Amino acid sequence: MYWANFLHIYQPAEQQPDVLEAIVAQSYRPLLEGLKKHKRVNLTLNISGALFELFDKYGYKDLIDILRDLGKENRIEFTSSTKYHALLPFLSEDEIIRQVKINDETNKFFLGGAYKPRGFFPPEMAYSENLPAIISSLGFEWIILDEIAYDGYIERVDYKKIYKIAGGNLKVFFRERRLSNLIMSAVVRSRESLFEAMAQDLKSGRYVLTAMDGETFGHHRPGLEKMIFDVFDAPEFELIKISDILSYYGEIKEVLPVKSTWASSRKDIEENNQFLSWADSGNIIHKWQREFTELILKEVYAMDKNNPRYVLVREKTDLALSSDHFWWASAKPWWSLEMIEAGAYRLLDTMRHIPDVSKKNFEEARNYYEKIITTAFNWQRTGKIRQMMKEQKSIIRIPFKDRTIGRGGAEEGVYWAFINMMKRLEKEATLKGEYEKAILWRDAIYKLENKLDIYDTINAIDLLRVEISNKEVEEIIEKYKNKYREIRGGQPEQRGN
Repeated sequence: MYWANFLHIYQPAEQQPDVLEAIVAQSYRPLLEGLKKHKRVNLTLNISGALFELFDKYGYKDLIDILRDLGKENRIEFTSSTKYHALLPFLSEDEIIRQVKINDETNKFFLGGAYKPRGFFPPEMAYSENLPAIISSLGFEWIILDEIAYDGYIERVDYKKIYKIAGGNLKVFFRERRLSNLIMSAVVRSRESLFEAMAQDLKSGRYVLTAMDGETFGHHRPGLEKMIFDVFDAPEFELIKISDILSYYGEIKEVLPVKSTWASSRKDIEENNQFLSWADSGNIIHKWQREFTELILKEVYAMDKNNPRYVLVREKTDLALSSDHFWWASAKPWWSLEMIEAGAYRLLDTMRHIPDVSKKNFEEARNYYEKIITTAFNWQRTGKIRQMMKEQKSIIRIPFKDRTIGRGGAEEGVYWAFINMMKRLEKEATLKGEYEKAILWRDAIYKLENKLDIYDTINAIDLLRVEISNKEVEEIIEKYKNKYREIRGGQPEQRGN
């Protein structure tokens, strides 16, 4: 079976050197040295130009050398993207083209002939309908999106086919959410568990496409960097790059992807709220950040390109277009005063360097900066941030037992469906000698039974949905619901629930 792996690695351009040092030691170095050692591993990698410059600035030139060598050996194919992680659906066509080109110029500088991107990774896999024409005009053959972009649902992509976006020639590859999450959550932690997860697919003739943040391995999840190559080394899989898929599969189907990111849910799409973490209509800071950005861009676009300051102003603008400060202002649940202030300061600093700005516009810029910072501090000081985070996690924070049995009716069947699925997984893990995994499910059952699951960062229900296919989970839930209805349907107190 062909397996295409995609990794995305990125750090903000002004990342603190001690933080970068930790991520290099925990993730980047183990991953790259592991790739160098494991000769059969091929993958597709997105690395931002900003990260290359950080490597160069802080003395990690050996990592650049490894990347260049792996590219020359054709074991890594590099994709294009934006240099500073700008979110493309919020930018104009000309600005998108610029952000892509400055990224490619930087990557070409560090990688030389090893940098030959055929594919494109939009940051956060954030997709909007205007992107295909722009990406095609830049000469790219394909784009990678999450599988929910296919039609707004998951587990609908046929991985025996090649897809192209209707109205053009741009191919689109869809990330498999389930298997990617299985690996990132460490539910898949060995060849055996990988085969178990892929049991129905191994002889199906399909290809596999996973996509993950590289920092997951070692930094976000300590220890995961040690097991990933054991999974990659499974001899039953031929590891390929995404572009290689085009050589093995010929059937092409047209598709019209929907607006989404790789974190979008079905509910987000139904409510047209796909970019909640960067453009929440209920978040005044997001509104001001967006307006502040537009104010700066209007001034920059009006500049004479022959002005001696233009190059510096444009460089500052590029950096200011990073999406990081929007994300950290979402409070759902991400929040960082430091990142919010840094983003606002970069915008204000850009305005300061633009010549001949009117006093009115400069005061407006300074006012945006002060409003953003003052409001952010007030939100944190008054407890609003805690409340926003609490509201975001309100469903999770209600014990699963109360969300099911507590509601009565057929929902009781939902509770017992999950309990029994976990008991099954615990037993299977024990029989296979996967005792850590068995303990995970044993503890999960205990927490659900005693309403302690509200303290888990990742709820056991979410983990189970990662391990068992969504279709199977839904079938089991419906089975238990129907069973409950048959038993309890005649009881008057249950009618109407």
